Amino acid sequence: MFADYHVHTEFSDDSVYPMEQVIKDAIAMQMDEICFTDHVDYGVKEDRDCSRPIQYRGSEPLANVDYPVYFSEIQKLRSLYDTQIHIKMGLEFGMQRHTIPQYEALFAEYPFDFIILSVHQVEDKEFWTQDFQKGKSQKEYNEKYYEEMLSIVNAYQNYSVLGHMALIVRYDSYGTYPFKEVKPIISEILKAIIKNGKGLELNTSYRRYGLKDTTPSVDILKLYRNMGGEIITIGSDSHKPGHLGAYIDEAKDLLKNLGFRFFCTYNKMQPIYHTL
Repeated sequence: MFADYHVHTEFSDDSVYPMEQVIKDAIAMQMDEICFTDHVDYGVKEDRDCSRPIQYRGSEPLANVDYPVYFSEIQKLRSLYDTQIHIKMGLEFGMQRHTIPQYEALFAEYPFDFIILSVHQVEDKEFWTQDFQKGKSQKEYNEKYYEEMLSIVNAYQNYSVLGHMALIVRYDSYGTYPFKEVKPIISEILKAIIKNGKGLELNTSYRRYGLKDTTPSVDILKLYRNMGGEIITIGSDSHKPGHLGAYIDEAKDLLKNLGFRFFCTYNKMQPIYHTL
């Protein structure tokens, strides 16, 4: 089973990769299955049918997925390519505590196969711009990041896996904060997702970002495994050609070496286990 479970397209504000071209490229790579997970980030982005003008960051609209068009396009592509590749319907929910009700409403509206729950912002402040980190010590912004995550996984259940856990490391100008300092709260997060039948994503984009560790870190993966966690999906976090499917075989080898027995794909929000 060759599958990529974190894929962005022209429907995300940070990609122009046409959805049908993604499918054609995946087929050329002999991929068995793909799941589209375009961005929704309430709090910092608007829905396209909101009553307010959409703001722009350069040429990029700060807007969420155009849901009716998105789901219609996925259905069309399924009918065109279903004999060549399995196409799954997902989104990446960039969630914050105060935006949970908006995601509850969105989830109830469409028949999802898979949802990545990610924390991209806290207090409507982005990590990649350093707005969230500004004025805080490394200890403060790392702890606040994980506190937000813990609060969300305790309050919200309509998701499949926790996406690129430890994302804050990518945007930490001081380097990697010591794992031992955040291990207690990370343990609480992992305990909650295991109890609730959720999983973790191994996001292979750490390779293209040149990070020294995996995302999530090997320490987090080991802790999850030692706590009994088994649900793992693998995604490239693709935004353009060249990202799609990258390092997925390498990720499988890593998981196997860490003692994991399976990786997962999803159908109608239920995990399907594949032997590593």
